[in-house]
Amino acid sequence: MNRVEKSRKKIQQLFGDHVPAAYSTDPEFQDIMSRFIYGDVFYQGNLDDKQRELITLVVLATNQTLPQLRAHVSAALNVGLTPVEIKEAVYQCAPYIGFPKTLNAINEVNGVFEASHIALPLESQTQVDEDHRLEKGLAVQTEIFGDVIQNMRTSSPSNQKHIQEYLSAFCFGDFYTRGGLDLKTRELLTLCIISSLGSAEGQVKAHVQGNKNVGNDKETLISAITLCLPYIGFPRTLNALACVNEVIPED
Repeated sequence: MNRVEKSRKKIQQLFGDHVPAAYSTDPEFQDIMSRFIYGDVFYQGNLDDKQRELITLVVLATNQTLPQLRAHVSAALNVGLTPVEIKEAVYQCAPYIGFPKTLNAINEVNGVFEASHIALPLESQTQVDEDHRLEKGLAVQTEIFGDVIQNMRTSSPSNQKHIQEYLSAFCFGDFYTRGGLDLKTRELLTLCIISSLGSAEGQVKAHVQGNKNVGNDKETLISAITLCLPYIGFPRTLNALACVNEVIPED
């Protein structure tokens, strides 16, 4: 099966019989795009379609390309992702892209859910309370990154220690501890989110190491970053790959 046939098959699986409006105005561009994304990239690497759609959702949310995000929420449902998994992937973006952009993405997700007669709100995935969010967040943070976390907290200047507290309690306590997605998936999504932001190579390297620590191998990281390419372009993709190669050198 050539890439044209592969792209048609994958598009049918993800989107059904919907024909993008661009085919009536820019058919050549649409063909280039569709064949590259769904004939090449979607078949590259070791990810399954559920993982690919979760990554696509968080990258589109990060980029705030909301019409495409809405289309991929439907695609995510079509490949068997649950509403909870979809919503949790978008929630995972909040510490990295901020609340306003995350709320924009949530609004798109909710629109698709309502059209699909999925009752809202979804069942709670909260695993912490006000008294334990810092403690549990710090435990997850240490599980991912090791002793460097305690060293970072200890060495932080007194007028910046609140940032370290927020990082542990908010990013890791409020989000990483939630149900719906396992730790390996959340950490892989975070790497894709940060890679999509650009100009965050220090954090990309940290999360490459974090992914390695939780069991995501180099092939998985390369597959994930490859999937980001059509949505973030070559410069950010190459920067992310350079970070992967620096932290996990080729044998």
